Amino acid sequence: MSELYDILVETPPTKVILLALDQGLWDCERSLAELAALCEANHMEAVAEVTQKRQTPETGIVLGSGKLEEAAAAAAELGAECAVFDGELTGSQIRNISTALGGLEVIDRTMLILEIFRSRAVTNEGKLQTELALLRYRLPRLQGMGESLSRQGGGGGGGGGARRGAGETKLELDRRHVHARIDALAEKLAEMEKRRGESRKARAKTGMPVVSLVGYTNVGKSSLMNALCGPSVAEADMLFATLDPTSRKLVLPSGMAVLLVDTVGFVSRLPHNLVEAFKSTLEEAAWSDVIVRVADAGDEQREKQLAVTDEVLDGLDCADIPRLTVYNKCDKPGALSFDPDILLTSAKTGYGLDKLLAKLDETLSDRVHTIRILLPYDKLGLAAPMRERGSVQLEEYREDGLYLEGIVKTEDLHCFEGYLV
Repeated sequence: MSELYDILVETPPTKVILLALDQGLWDCERSLAELAALCEANHMEAVAEVTQKRQTPETGIVLGSGKLEEAAAAAAELGAECAVFDGELTGSQIRNISTALGGLEVIDRTMLILEIFRSRAVTNEGKLQTELALLRYRLPRLQGMGESLSRQGGGGGGGGGARRGAGETKLELDRRHVHARIDALAEKLAEMEKRRGESRKARAKTGMPVVSLVGYTNVGKSSLMNALCGPSVAEADMLFATLDPTSRKLVLPSGMAVLLVDTVGFVSRLPHNLVEAFKSTLEEAAWSDVIVRVADAGDEQREKQLAVTDEVLDGLDCADIPRLTVYNKCDKPGALSFDPDILLTSAKTGYGLDKLLAKLDETLSDRVHTIRILLPYDKLGLAAPMRERGSVQLEEYREDGLYLEGIVKTEDLHCFEGYLV
């Protein structure tokens, strides 16, 4: 991650102008603020906004011709190199808007998010998932985007956003090539998903409970994981700082060890292609014993963001998994007061982390039991479930055997019948 940040610091951000059609379907001002943050995450600087309120889009160009003239003038005056539209566009709309803007490159919200994912993916699976999502999104738009894409220069790594993105060639824009590449990527990802499923089964056999941190991007999930488990996960105050899931061992106050998983963040109107492409990654939540929904305590839109989180989770068969809601970043200026029973935390100061850990213990209490046993020396092998899938808190070698105090999984209790003291 540090290499990416170094590149971003060295390369001046690409100036862009934001375009939006306000049909009253969502909070346009809030959506544009998020779009500007997405641009910043992709090393772009939003230098102007042009919006238009109207019930129906203008045929072919979405915004009225007068608004596009206004946008073209602003882009020329401010030196904008690209226009980013707050919504999805067809290939022909991209071409028409670009023509109306004097040949300015045009991308839409989904393309921007896909480009962020492309530049941030670290694991091989994440890179393949992102490429697959990009190709599937661009395939029906190739005809309309051809001229614009042919102007894109090569490069990447994270600098310059989509303008300096993948550097498409004529071969890459050929439909047959794209179809073949999509098929190949889908096959590779299916193989990876099979291996992921096998690793999940192996993990399930250990009996270690899984706790997933899920929520909107930039609510502090990675910071929360580092505060609980010790620093090792990259964190930054930007959207989509973390893309690939990270797992860390966490020991609760009871002594029970759990696997804490930090998942990819969500965003309002998350592109369907991305939800599908990263479904295997997001499904980590579906294999959890507890889902911790993390929200930003200082964000007025926190409840709407939690609704976005639930919307994605509901599509992953997570209905029966216990969910805890944590309002993080309570140290931020402007954070509202909450009911004392609500989990309020600050990864920065450590406030509320003890209550969160205690709540996890309480939620998982039906999975574990604290026991005391005395094992004869010819039965020492019976201690394995406590050592491997639970935790040993006290161990004493006595004349009549090995005395152990510790925590075991409910399903392992039968192993110690006859040896309880």
